[in-house]
Amino acid sequence: MPSADDTALSVSELNRDARQLLESGIGEVWVEAELSGVSRPASGHVYFTLKDERAQLRCALFRNRARFVTAPMRDGDRVKVRGRVSLFEPRGDFQLIADAVQPAGEGELLAAFERLKTKLDAEGVFANARALPFPPRHLLVLTSPTGAAIRDVLAVLAARWPLSQVTLIPVPVQGREAAPALIAALGLLNRQSTLEPERDAILVTRGGGSLEDLWAFNDEHLARAIFHSRLPVMSAVGHEVDVTLADFAADSRAPTPSAAAERLVPDAAALRQRLVQLEERLTRSQRARLDTQGQRLDHLRARLRHPGEVLAYRRRQLEQLHGRLHRAMNARLAERRERERHLRQRLALRSPQWQVEQAEQRLTLAAQRLRRSMPRSLARHRERLAAVSRELQAVSPLAILGRGYSILETPEGHVVKRAEDTRPGERLEARLGEGRLALEVLPTPSPPSTPDRN
Repeated sequence: MPSADDTALSVSELNRDARQLLESGIGEVWVEAELSGVSRPASGHVYFTLKDERAQLRCALFRNRARFVTAPMRDGDRVKVRGRVSLFEPRGDFQLIADAVQPAGEGELLAAFERLKTKLDAEGVFANARALPFPPRHLLVLTSPTGAAIRDVLAVLAARWPLSQVTLIPVPVQGREAAPALIAALGLLNRQSTLEPERDAILVTRGGGSLEDLWAFNDEHLARAIFHSRLPVMSAVGHEVDVTLADFAADSRAPTPSAAAERLVPDAAALRQRLVQLEERLTRSQRARLDTQGQRLDHLRARLRHPGEVLAYRRRQLEQLHGRLHRAMNARLAERRERERHLRQRLALRSPQWQVEQAEQRLTLAAQRLRRSMPRSLARHRERLAAVSRELQAVSPLAILGRGYSILETPEGHVVKRAEDTRPGERLEARLGEGRLALEVLPTPSPPSTPDRN
């Protein structure tokens, strides 16, 4: 046992020695486990925890190695991590400095979440989409009384709409007792007859955390209780990236508690500003309307006259109209008289007696022209007939027969043009310049045979 006189080590020296022993004694290893508490600060490094059923291991993946990792690294994922065991000297934290991360399948919690989500979705538990009252008369907040969520909600409600009545229903939001407490609180609120679905609403909320921290809100019975709630429910669990079965079962979801408060109530300052704008518009509209009506009143007052003046004005108008009517009637009568005279002239020109006289004159002139033209026309036609007769006689076949030719015809009257068209014994008729002759075709005599000179 070392004595008090032995030289004491400082904390820094002890941590340094422990780090060197860990790094030299274990070296590089592969670890397979489930991811939890993944954090990505602005520095670009990635900090997370590897865990199994009995233990946890803090890990650091520095920026120069993180850019080569393609795995999504989400809470609940199962991964294989290669790194070296070390000690973070400033705090004395035992940790694994990771060099590579590979996916090794889904984590148990994430797999259970997906199975429950698929099951409840198939049963229609995620079908709620009722409209929440805006703003609610009475808002019932189910959350931890000491958490940051209730402070954020109350701060936003006080700033935006302090008129709503807010009641905190304190329930645990983490651990085994959280889901049963939430279910009991929902049942209690839905049995209150003073609460109305059209005027009151329930907000289920808590701050962010790991998948394990939020697991109570993935309880199957809690999701069913939210689905069957008589009062409309808004869920705001965790941060924007956190999604739970309670979010799917609720009528509405908000990414954060503050966002939920903003969606549940209007902004009083904005409404006040809107009222001011509407008041200014109403004032301007009233002034413009009064100005318009005042101008119209002045115009009507200027047009308003004494009844005697109006009667005198109407009397002058009547006299003017009477004069215009008299002139128009005289002009119309004159026009009608002129038209009647013109029609009489046209009718006289188209009298039947006048037309008959004109026709008799045309007939007399036509008879005279006919008597003068008939002798000339007959002489001209006689001359043309004589010329045609002479031409016809010159080309007539009978004139050719007069020169000693004849035409052979069959008894049927067909003209014989070739000797091959006749048969021996056939009777023909020869047409001469004067008269006809009956003929009979004789066979052609055979030529005399030539004596043999030999």
